[in-house]
Amino acid sequence: MPSASAALRPRRPRWRRAARLSVLVLGVSIVSACALPALFGFRTGADYSASPQASDGRFANPLPRPAMGVVKTARLAWDFFFHKPEGAVPAAPPPVLPLTRAELEAAPDRSLYRLGHSTLLLKLRGGFWITDPVFAERASPFAWVGPKRFHAPPIALAELPPLRGVLISHDHYDHLDRSAVAALADKAEVFLVPLGVGERLVAWGVPADKVRQFDWWQEATIDGLRMVATPAQHFSGRGLFDGDRTLWASWTILDPPQGEGDRGLRLFFSGDSGYFDGFAEIGRRFGPFDVAMLETGAYDRRWAFVHMQPEQTVQAFQDLRARWLLPVHNGTFDLAMHAWDDPFERVSALAADRGIALATPRMGERVDLAAPAETSAWWRE
Repeated sequence: MPSASAALRPRRPRWRRAARLSVLVLGVSIVSACALPALFGFRTGADYSASPQASDGRFANPLPRPAMGVVKTARLAWDFFFHKPEGAVPAAPPPVLPLTRAELEAAPDRSLYRLGHSTLLLKLRGGFWITDPVFAERASPFAWVGPKRFHAPPIALAELPPLRGVLISHDHYDHLDRSAVAALADKAEVFLVPLGVGERLVAWGVPADKVRQFDWWQEATIDGLRMVATPAQHFSGRGLFDGDRTLWASWTILDPPQGEGDRGLRLFFSGDSGYFDGFAEIGRRFGPFDVAMLETGAYDRRWAFVHMQPEQTVQAFQDLRARWLLPVHNGTFDLAMHAWDDPFERVSALAADRGIALATPRMGERVDLAAPAETSAWWRE
């Protein structure tokens, strides 16, 4: 028989228990798409077996990703949905500087604007390039549930100027927004993507002649800019049936000198990655970099293999032999178990301790890539 104290203990309403169970099942399903891809089998139409990164129809990191298992995945999903730390979402929307198309078109060459998360707008050689364009309200396969934006983008998709190109690092929802891709299909001239991602874009309506796919270390020269798909340590997939069917990558952007007195510009965009020796190899091949736009956010010790801790971000920056660090993958979505401003605080402290030049622009704030400057600690305002 139950004890007296147990009899007096209030019971949760059935609907609340059912709701929690439904959310947990949904969370396990989504996380399982990343953690247990081998349980399912969906194949893209192209054959990528010639890629050194491919094996048995899937792509892989040089070092195998540690398996989580069903129990650990369930615990992780439970913590993610029900044990969030205080401050995971800001009390008020972070400050955003609104942008206009006229302002962007009048901006000098070698300008950068953060639009949110890992979405960056760069003006290079008179053309605009955008990285991992995500404008959706949620980083989720569903419009009604999933991580919701902290802030509106500084400029609407429809207001963007014509784009010379789009750079995509991988196909996760917080980096590849289907509605944004559809809106940019006519606005952008070219889409540069890792192997397999191009098939998604074409299926979504992007003209095939605009899409170029790359394996690691492959490159294209466009308007004098060298765009190199460089390695990353991550994974891919958007559902239960396509884990690691597409490749992931970082991007190296090289703008050679233009005339006397110009030393050129070297940029690195990490996409998503755990820390690995690939950063040092990229630094040897293409460094030193002027600005490294490195993932600093959505980290946790339980998934450190695919997302760097701030200390690892700083080490990757040093491996790349870069001059300025610009942290990305933060300030827009709640994707981890840390406070929303923790990435900024930790990387700022590390940069100050190690004498690293750090730029943390507000969303919509211009950065002069040729001569970056320190920015304010806006997340404390």
